[in-house]
Amino acid sequence: MSKKRGLSLEEKREKMLQIFYESQDFYLLKELEKMGPRKGVIAQSVKDVIQSLVDDDLVSKDKIGTSVYFWSLPSCAGNQLRNVTCKLDSELQGSKNRHSQLVEQCETLKKGREESDEREVALADLKAIELKHKELKDELAKFRDNDPAAFEAMKDAIGVAHASANRWTDNIFTLKQWCTNNFPQAKEQLENLYKEVGITDDFDYLELAPVLLKAVAD
Repeated sequence: MSKKRGLSLEEKREKMLQIFYESQDFYLLKELEKMGPRKGVIAQSVKDVIQSLVDDDLVSKDKIGTSVYFWSLPSCAGNQLRNVTCKLDSELQGSKNRHSQLVEQCETLKKGREESDEREVALADLKAIELKHKELKDELAKFRDNDPAAFEAMKDAIGVAHASANRWTDNIFTLKQWCTNNFPQAKEQLENLYKEVGITDDFDYLELAPVLLKAVAD
């Protein structure tokens, strides 16, 4: 014996709408949760189904005092469907207009680009020029390391990086001295903390190699 299939969300929405359309009355959520099972919609899913109908403007809801009431009339659903239809019709017309514009633009761009021997020759020349341009760029890249401008920029960057690194080193030494002066009883803990973050006994200011130092100085 096959197991009975449960209702889909859309089927549940239709069942709950039937309650409103048949009675044309106002209901509290707890009333709808009692009526839903009579239509095959389990009470636990009534709240979510009703909320989906409210989100789609197929069911209205309003708070009166401390209670929230739900209602829906066939005329309201009809108005909603008409609004949706109008919106879709408007979007369809907009898409048709855009399609016509693109077709017209395409035809305009085709003018002067008809296939011909002259156009084939021009395209071949263009392709050859693009290929030559790429080859020259690749060859130029090989000499980039010897570019005076690139070398000067590299020297400036080295100087800035060196100064920045030593400035932060100086800040670290200042902070260590401050901690030593203010927390002398925690010397051992502080030393362990310094080691954990990489500040060991050989931590010191950076020195440039002689070649780099001369290059930056020049």
